[in-house]
Amino acid sequence: MERILSHEQMDSIFEKNAQSQYTRELLFSRLVDMMSLVVCGIYPSVNAAYRHKATELNVSRTAVYQKLSGIELAVSAAVLKETSAEMATLIELMGGVPHPILSGYPIRILDGNCLAPTDHRLKVLRPHAAAALPGKSLVVLDPDLRLAINVFPCLDGYTSERALFEQVLQTVKSGELWIADRNMCTQGFLFGLHQASAHFLVREHKTLPQKALTPLSEVGQVETGTVFEQRISITPRGEYLEKIRRVVLHLHKPTRDGESEIAILTSLPTEVVSAVQVAELYRKRWTIETLFHILEKNFAGEIPSLGHPKAALFCFCLALVAYNILAVIRRTLGSVHGVGKIESSLSEFYES
Repeated sequence: MERILSHEQMDSIFEKNAQSQYTRELLFSRLVDMMSLVVCGIYPSVNAAYRHKATELNVSRTAVYQKLSGIELAVSAAVLKETSAEMATLIELMGGVPHPILSGYPIRILDGNCLAPTDHRLKVLRPHAAAALPGKSLVVLDPDLRLAINVFPCLDGYTSERALFEQVLQTVKSGELWIADRNMCTQGFLFGLHQASAHFLVREHKTLPQKALTPLSEVGQVETGTVFEQRISITPRGEYLEKIRRVVLHLHKPTRDGESEIAILTSLPTEVVSAVQVAELYRKRWTIETLFHILEKNFAGEIPSLGHPKAALFCFCLALVAYNILAVIRRTLGSVHGVGKIESSLSEFYES
């Protein structure tokens, strides 16, 4: 953790990405030091961590809060992106991923996270009974490395996740496979992935316009139900996306929401993965739900007293970095003792 969050690297990230904020008395690296103690649960609040670090910081409590509430989103996102790249290199040096989920296709799982309402609201919001949402973000997970590799934060906790798609599409690389829930199933997003020569495997949203090219036919069974497949086309921005496969899983047992089937759209060719494999691949999306669960249970990524959205999102990004460090530790242990043994027997709570 000391190496990944070194003073030199943190201050360099700040200098490269800050647009309006600047360093006067408090270095960004010192703030990262202090907030990492809060995110990792060593101190219960920002104030408690400040009291512990006051002599070393040599600035007022007010200066700390001002710096914290002014951290720009680009800086917070860069902290995760640059440190995750370094940790990915470390994992590769240890032997990388012996059994990738889908050989030849780097997988990216995309999902949204909305920070919990804050107790300490801004003055303008205090007359209102409802607690304010301090921010929202889209997170990208590499399931092979088990690393969060990118984050797209937004100050407006009430905005639609779809408003962030353009930022996501700017990072897409050719040959990648993007897996996402139905909230990401829009014409613009799927067409953007297609234009970038990337593939998608996304749960169908019922509002997506489409045209059936072949009838739905049964193709196999999985543990949870019967798999059907058909060919469809969608029409984004006046152009047709054809050769889209629509895989439908008729569940033996309805979900907790009462749904009896799950429809998945993918641009992966049949010779690469079968319809049954598509249904199994979609289940990998739950690895990012596991990430959010670990953040909630083991790290203080959502601090109720942080009413400033920039401060709250910065702490969430630091929590993602802490999760990544934990993932590297697990990968290191797995390279010695076997991944299966580590996944089944090592407690994430006690490890963190």
